[in-house]
This record gives sequence, structure tokens and C-alpha cells, in this order.
Amino acid sequence: MINVDKLAREFADTVSGQAPDLARAALLIARLEHPHLNPTPSLECLDRMGSEARKRLADGDGKTQQAQFEILSRYLFRERGFTSNPADNEDPRNSCLNQVLDRRTGIPVTLGIVFLEVAQRAGVRAAGVNFPSHFLVRLQAESSEWKQMPLVIDPSNNGRIMAEGDCRELLHQHLGDDAEFDLRLLKPASDKQIIVRVLENLKRMYVRLRSFPQARDVTELLLAIKPSGAVDLRDRGLLAYHLRDFSGALRDLEAYLHITGRTRNGDVPVDRQTEHEQIWEHIKMLRRRVASLN
Repeated sequence: MINVDKLAREFADTVSGQAPDLARAALLIARLEHPHLNPTPSLECLDRMGSEARKRLADGDGKTQQAQFEILSRYLFRERGFTSNPADNEDPRNSCLNQVLDRRTGIPVTLGIVFLEVAQRAGVRAAGVNFPSHFLVRLQAESSEWKQMPLVIDPSNNGRIMAEGDCRELLHQHLGDDAEFDLRLLKPASDKQIIVRVLENLKRMYVRLRSFPQARDVTELLLAIKPSGAVDLRDRGLLAYHLRDFSGALRDLEAYLHITGRTRNGDVPVDRQTEHEQIWEHIKMLRRRVASLN
């Protein structure tokens, strides 16, 4: 049984600051599935791969940045055998970094974390990209330039280099033909943003599996790093409701309405009116339930 409060405190300490430890944070997330996980073997595995990748770069023609990415991709996806697992995206193991390293299979964001961590250890400047519905990896930018296409790879497709047309096609595949591609969709993500993406993926997966206790645990980690996150407060409240924790549900849903309920003019924003009406009905029912228990 995981002590979520203790885990959330440790997680918040790891993620706080300008340069959170991406691998350690990902391994803390994995404790939701593996409460007694020792992170050392996984970190040592990344260190070994980073050292081996550095040797491949020294032995190969790694003078250009594209060549470095190609050598790293060849090492990780061909030599080491890391691959995506699209047929079983709902498997929590694909979101646990220790399992991804052991099984050499994962989803785009966890495969991307492996690439980023090995690249860092090998001296290659790479950054994650929170592309819509599909995580990518790119060359770390020197500045916020959006006039030319950066070097981008798809970690779930054997490190395939993505041209602008490939990125546009990927966007349309996930969001429809009306979605407009913009180079700013390829901006580097911070480590904290990558961690949030892992958690949000995991929360959605647990909800689809109706694993509500685990989904609430994930939400606790999200709130540990962004305590005023309105959506996560709402979700924790709704999950508490499903778990018949009526006091917890009432507290979170009331807080959600307080945070998001009014504009400066005192009006409920139009795009939230229907949702707020539904939440308010939940609150009225929860107040009656909680009162009946006292």
C-alpha cells in the first residue's frame, strides 16, 4: 500500500526548482505501481547507456547534430531494442520508467524520457516536445526561434527524423484536417511540463480503466506540483465522489467553483456555465449526504 501523502511530498521536492531531475521524478511516479521501487538500478541503467552512447558518438561520424541524433537513435532503437507498444497503451507498465527500461517498450513520452536522459549523459543537447497527442524530441534550441524547422525525431517510431510535412500529417492524424500546424507547436518543453504530461496520461488511462483509487493518487501528485490547479481539484473531487469519500469530494468541488466560478464582473464565464451547473448539483447533493453523516 502506497503512502500517497509521503510520496507527494517527496515528489514535490524532486520537481521543485529550475532544473528538476526528470528521471528521478519519473521513477517516483512509477512508485504508484511499485511502492517499494528502488530507483538506483534504473538510474544506473541510464548511466550505462549514456556511457555506451558517448562511445558510439566518439567512434562514429557524430560531428553534426543530425548525425548525433541518428547515432543515438540507432543505439537505442536498433541496438538496445527500445520500441513503442501501441497495441497496449492502457498497460500502466508503459508509463513506469523502470518497466520501460526493463521491458524496452513504452509510450512516446516514456520512450522520449529515455532518449533525453541518455542524450544528456552522452553530451547531446536534446529537449522534449509536448506536441498535441504525441510526444516528440528535438534538438535543444539556442533561442526561441520559430522561423525554421528544428531537428525533430519521433521516439515511438525508432527515432525517425520528422520533416515539417511529417509533423503536419501527425497533427492532422490526431486533431483532424482542420488543425493548423505552427512551428511553435515544436517548442521545447520544460522537464516539469514533461512530468505533468506523464501524470496526465496516466490519470486518463486509470479513469478509462475505472481504476479510480489509482487515478486519485495520480491527481495527488499533480496537485503536489501545482496546488492551485483547478482542473486537478475538480478531478480529485469527482474521483472522491466515485470512491464515496463525500467530504473530500465536497471540499474539492467547492474549492473548484471558488477558483473558477466568477469573472471580475461577477458572471460565470459562458464556456463554464453548463459544467458549473453540473458541479453545483453535485455540491448540493454532497452537502445533504455529508450533513446526514454528522
